[in-house]
Amino acid sequence: MRIAFHAPLKPPDHPVPSGDRQIARLLIDALRAAGHQVEIASRLRTREPAGDRARQAELTEQAAGEIARLLDLYRTAPPDLWFTYHLYYKAPDLVGPAVCKALNIPYVVVEASHAARRMQGPWGDFAERARSAMASADAVIALNRSDLAGLAGTVPTERLHHLHPFMRCRARPPVRRGNSGPVRLLAIGMMRGGDKLQSYRALARALRRPGLTNWRLTIVGDGPEALQVRAAFQPVREWVAWTGALPPSHLARVIRRHDLMVWPAVNEAFGMALVEASCLGLPILAGATGGVPDVVRHGRTGILVPPQHDHAMHRAIADLVRHPRLRHRFADAAWRRASRVHAFEGAVRQLDAIVRNLEVASCGS
Repeated sequence: MRIAFHAPLKPPDHPVPSGDRQIARLLIDALRAAGHQVEIASRLRTREPAGDRARQAELTEQAAGEIARLLDLYRTAPPDLWFTYHLYYKAPDLVGPAVCKALNIPYVVVEASHAARRMQGPWGDFAERARSAMASADAVIALNRSDLAGLAGTVPTERLHHLHPFMRCRARPPVRRGNSGPVRLLAIGMMRGGDKLQSYRALARALRRPGLTNWRLTIVGDGPEALQVRAAFQPVREWVAWTGALPPSHLARVIRRHDLMVWPAVNEAFGMALVEASCLGLPILAGATGGVPDVVRHGRTGILVPPQHDHAMHRAIADLVRHPRLRHRFADAAWRRASRVHAFEGAVRQLDAIVRNLEVASCGS
């Protein structure tokens, strides 16, 4: 199939790395691995974070221009299917539904969320556009199981699907590092305001509490709030190393050199860094929020604690620092589960089945 791809939050070729960009690229790779031809149909970014109605009107006008451009482009050779990744009230898909209706092609959405309370207030119009897009979709695929409840009232059950977040998992179980020397902790996250900054601050507070010894922390990431993140770790700066942002190939090597990933995951959807750590056999201590419990199985592949409960995070770090056998058990279990649940090959098969079923249905209509 020839598939038109659109990511209204951030296009997959955007220069700034993020989990959204990574997932968009993985979705394209998976569709191509299944034999489909994927092209980026539009790079229009509709994210409007401030509730500015004038800016929303500007984006809506830009979207109308995109729709006209695409309908002209596709007049003689339309794609077989439109595929939108990540839409919600701050970044609705203002292009895909109109193009699909005009061309009479299936519309697929991956990672959509709906919150009824956003239908009122400064994002009301955008929230309605997002809801309308989800309702019109031939298939809505949730990567975060916790989104399913909010989608159920908008999307018919037979059109709802759940796909575990996925990555290319290593083919062999993790190699255990020796027990000598400090336990190497790892935190990965963009350094931006809001929930990411709160996660860094929560981790810093947990590490600053008295009684925690025999550890070193590596922090991977960069962003506009880097100075604030560094300030939070100032009291324990001698035990913290900073790498800045790393390309994916370097990141995998860094993960394999550590003993435990630690991340409070404040309001985290599920965390692609947690998925990658699991695929590489790294045990995880994380905040129990959003879709994180679907990635980290408490007591089996890692430990979950309340996301901003400093004492619980501190106590769990101390326990895992002191018990290497527990870390090793979690590491083995994390890799085995990730190889089964989060494997790239499984996502290829599931995505292929969804889009090919829509192709058959479209041909029969």
